[in-house]
Amino acid sequence: MPTAYITHSDCYKHLTPMGHPEQVDRLRVIEDSLAKSNFDTLLRISAPVGTMDQVRLCHPQDYVLQIKNACPNHGYVTLDGDTHVSVGSFDAAMRAVGGVCSAIDLVIGGEARNAFCATRPPGHHAETDKSKGFCLFGTVSIGAKYAMKKYGLSRAAIIDFDVHHGNGTQDLVWNEPNIMFVTSQQMPLWPGTGEVSETGAHNNVINLPLKPYSSGAELMDAYQHSIFPKLAAYKPEILLISAGFDAHIKDPLANLNFSTEDFKNITKMLCEFADKHCHGRVVSTLEGGYDLPALADSVAAHVNVLMEHAK
Repeated sequence: MPTAYITHSDCYKHLTPMGHPEQVDRLRVIEDSLAKSNFDTLLRISAPVGTMDQVRLCHPQDYVLQIKNACPNHGYVTLDGDTHVSVGSFDAAMRAVGGVCSAIDLVIGGEARNAFCATRPPGHHAETDKSKGFCLFGTVSIGAKYAMKKYGLSRAAIIDFDVHHGNGTQDLVWNEPNIMFVTSQQMPLWPGTGEVSETGAHNNVINLPLKPYSSGAELMDAYQHSIFPKLAAYKPEILLISAGFDAHIKDPLANLNFSTEDFKNITKMLCEFADKHCHGRVVSTLEGGYDLPALADSVAAHVNVLMEHAK
């Protein structure tokens, strides 16, 4: 089975102010990188528009309408110090939701072995009724709940290796005993959450704070000796990845020292775990990554590994 690559041109229509790190060019460099001949076997899918029922798996309808109504006819509206919407932002966010749900359909339905969703805006900082940190809707959390509701899965796991703590995902799954959330993040760093003591209402949240200048090897060591045994005991039936690449040493927004090779190795470890415990089911969705060359290289390495495990 192939690896599915899911994106949509509407995600280019979410515009941010000049100089904002979460910019349209993030998708452009990914698209250019994955247009090379070694990615010819990707199953390329246009992300459908997400439905209100899908978004409401995590967010109240009033909040969804609030985001929709905030989008201006021209220019930008600032929702918080980091998060802005333009005329195309709601449509882009709904494509991100539809993209991850489509990926779930393809992977569980057996049309793809695994999937990568290159959509924006990202999602892991969006809380139940609050946009935050460039994010509008909790895409990966919606995907996990969608998989369980539509396909009757009993347990899902979300892995987040973005450099910033996935406060939104943590909020959205805090009371969900059937979703395990594992997140590594630089600390101290915005948003200031993600202490080891934050374990969820059902001990379903695992936070791995990393000191500034930590390497990818330190994270992988923690996975091997601490995380994977807990994940295996939890027995997830699907693995979702919040794939943020801003822990890269070249990224301007943080101070971790991951290399492109580290992202390759992290992805390999996660795919090997999924092969053994989750029927190979992996759905990955883009979060952060703001140095454009490093982002392009890291996504290419990430997708290459997905493709190798899809053979």
